[in-house]
Amino acid sequence: MQILMVLTSHDRLGDSGSKTGFSLEEFSAAFYVFKDAGAEITLASPTGGQPPIDPRSDGAGHQSETVKRFKTDQAARTALADTLELEQVAPEDFDAVFYVGGHGAMWDLPEDRISQALIAAVHAAGRPLALVGHGPAALLHVVDAGGRPLVRGRRVTASANSEEEAMGLTDSLPFLLQDELVRLGGLYGKGPDWISHVVRDGALITGQNRDSAADAATAVLELLRRSA
Repeated sequence: MQILMVLTSHDRLGDSGSKTGFSLEEFSAAFYVFKDAGAEITLASPTGGQPPIDPRSDGAGHQSETVKRFKTDQAARTALADTLELEQVAPEDFDAVFYVGGHGAMWDLPEDRISQALIAAVHAAGRPLALVGHGPAALLHVVDAGGRPLVRGRRVTASANSEEEAMGLTDSLPFLLQDELVRLGGLYGKGPDWISHVVRDGALITGQNRDSAADAATAVLELLRRSA
């Protein structure tokens, strides 16, 4: 199995002066689901190199088991420090694509035309496409073959308004992802805050929050095994 994992390159939380980036918890949870299943994993980001880690996901006091595992995994750390630029990857080389969340994804991934083309190609080919937390922001400007928003009429989830409010970040964000998915015609659904909630609509898999990352990755593997 060839899996592409896409991460944000954006490191600033709007004009707040705070740092952001990708969620290390989401990344490591999904990464080890794929790795332990024997998948070959390629990492990419809009500008390549080391993507920024959201400091909120890397606090010493609440590291998940997969974050702790990552910290001692030199091969994984080396791969993350040298991600490919998105323009260097070809959609047809991968069996599935997984977008990692973190607030940084709300700034660069929606506007990245290479990301948009990657998602459109993977969707058109019927391959599994998973996006977790703020990762579904990458869907916002993607259209289908008929020129309609890809999310229109599709069952999706993503970071909930209530979760953003609980973190006190509503005023620092460029938009609320839940609201944007609904505006585009997505059939948005959510579970309780900070509890894993994964939605599958065909080969499109979305997860609500960081706790959904492992389950979303498992859903990708299940689809790949069915099609094998």
